[in-house]
Parts: sequence; structure tokens; C-alpha cells
Amino acid sequence: GHAFRLQESAAHTGRVHSAPLGRESGGVLVTGGEDRKVNLWGVGRPHAILSLAGHQSAVDAVTFGPGEGRVLSGAAGGTVKEFDLDAARATRTLSGHRANCLALAYHPFGEFFASGSADCNLKVWDLRAKACIHTYKGHEREVGCVRFSPDGRWVASGSRDGAVRLWDLTAGRLLSSVPAAHSGGGGAAGGGVSGLEFHPSEYLLATAGGDRCVRFWDLETGAFRPIEAAGPEATGVRAIAFVGAGALAAATQDGAKFWTWEPATMHEYVDAGWGKVHDLALRDDRLLGCAFHSSFVGVWVVDLPRVAPFRSGAAELPGLRASRAELHPRPSVDVEPAPPPPPVPAPGPGLGPAAGGAA
Repeated sequence: GHAFRLQESAAHTGRVHSAPLGRESGGVLVTGGEDRKVNLWGVGRPHAILSLAGHQSAVDAVTFGPGEGRVLSGAAGGTVKEFDLDAARATRTLSGHRANCLALAYHPFGEFFASGSADCNLKVWDLRAKACIHTYKGHEREVGCVRFSPDGRWVASGSRDGAVRLWDLTAGRLLSSVPAAHSGGGGAAGGGVSGLEFHPSEYLLATAGGDRCVRFWDLETGAFRPIEAAGPEATGVRAIAFVGAGALAAATQDGAKFWTWEPATMHEYVDAGWGKVHDLALRDDRLLGCAFHSSFVGVWVVDLPRVAPFRSGAAELPGLRASRAELHPRPSVDVEPAPPPPPVPAPGPGLGPAAGGAA
């Protein structure tokens, strides 16, 4: 099988640093770049829906909030801003990191978020109080990956030296760590941990990294119990995502492999020339991959019913999610975008006027 490119466009006037997809709908993506802008896009649409200004330094990390109506963005100066997409403006600005903010994740209940930084710290913040409520220290290198467990009790972090740590939010302490979960290799983003994904319904964590492997961990006891490893691949694993409850997609620069576990079984390899693939998401029965190169962002599509293990029935697709998307209507984002402005001589045509500003 192979993936096809749905779209590619100049997303920023400088380099793109982050380009995650909205995983709830699979219909939007947000980009952050060297030009200090945060831009919102509709999947399959050539022009930005919104361009949000306000950061004073390059935007290194962006992520969608629950319902996809809010976006968090972290800057090279360490500042984090939250943008309300309906109002098209920054609603909060939070400072505390002493170096680049490299990773962001909303808590599943939406009132808290976690940030990982080049200062080697993981911070958890209360959005209503606009304050950092906990700083987790212990990583020895930059924290480039953070994820909350679906039940909201734990946060996992991964760093550039390959260490993975699991923290208990209620007790505010380290539960378990694997110092060299993904050490070695010069994989995505210079080695270390490139992906962390909690299983949607089981105490299972999948991690990926510069050692070119995907590793599965049983978290039933709150400690990392290694189940097995998938790989190594020829190049670093850049992005991973669970597809329903029974399969995992793992993307390298050249394509995606579809795995089941216990035992680790690779069912199909799908060719994709997406290069620096950054994130994966589901939209109906398709897997989307978002990749960036220089100032350009592209979205690629894999038709899952034609791919084993789904074609063979070894794993089930989560089903069509139109009904779920309808639970989160957001007219201001879902309407057709305004016509593009006239071309300008600067690179990156098609971006709307800057909106928002410092909170």
C-alpha cells in the first residue's frame, strides 16, 4: 500500500517547528514557526483559517485543547500562550521555563496542561489560576515529549537522552522511570524519545525514539514493565498513534508500519514519501500524517480498510466518527475560510491577517 499527499502549502514565512493535527476531528491542524506565528488550517484546504500573533520569539511547540477550540503554544523564550480560536486571540500568557518550551499537552479535563522544556524540567500548570502548580525535576536532558494518561492521573515525559518518566499528578511525585528506554541512534529530532502514546483504554504505554524502535510498556502497577519492542527500523521512528484499541501506527521518514502487540507483529508497511512526519491522526477510516520541511507543511492520507491488520480483521477500526465531530460544532472554524488575500512579495502567500496579541 501507499499514502497519497492530500495537500502541501507554505505555512510560515520562516521554518516550521511544530505541526500537530487535531486528533478529535482529524479535520484541523495547527502550525508554529520561526516567524513567531501560530496558524490554524483546515485539512484539505490550501489557506490558513487563522494566523495568530503575540509571541516574542519563535514558536517551538503547539497543541490543540479538548474540543479543539483552544490551542497552547510554547516559544523559544520559554513562554506559553493559550489562544481561544473562536475569539482569535491570546487569553493567557504563562512564564516560568528558563529555556525553549519544546512540548505541550492538555490534561484530558482541560483545566490543566503540562509543558516540557530545554531547561530539563516538566511543569504542570493550572489554566484558571494562570500558575505553575508543580515542577517535576529529574530529567538530565531536554524534555521533548509529554502526554497525560486518558484517566488524567498520570503524566509521562520523554527526554533527548532517551529517558522516559511517569509522574503521579495527585501525589506530585515520580512513579517510575527508565533512564535509557530509547538511548542511542540519531533518530528524529536528534535522538532520544520522539513519541509517547497511552493506550485509549488499557494500562499500556507505547514509546518511540532514536534507537529506531517502538517499545510497549505495561503500566498496571504504576511501574514500567517492558512487554516487547518493535523494530529496529532503518531510520528513527518519528511519530506513533494507536488506531483504535488493537493496533499501532509507527511512522518513519519513508512510511508507516502497522503493529499489534503480545506478540509484537508487523502486519503491513505503507510507503509514504512524507519525510519529516510530525504527527498522526485518524479521520473516519483514514490515517492522516502531517509533515513539515522548511516553511512547508504537507498532509498525507492512508486508506486504512485496505491495510492489514484491518483488512484481515486482526484489528478493528474505531469506526466512523462523524457523530463525535458533531458533538463539538465550532462554526467559526468549520465555515469556509475567507478568500485569500492578494499575493504579497514575501514568501508564504495565503496566510490571513495576523490576529490576537499578547494577553
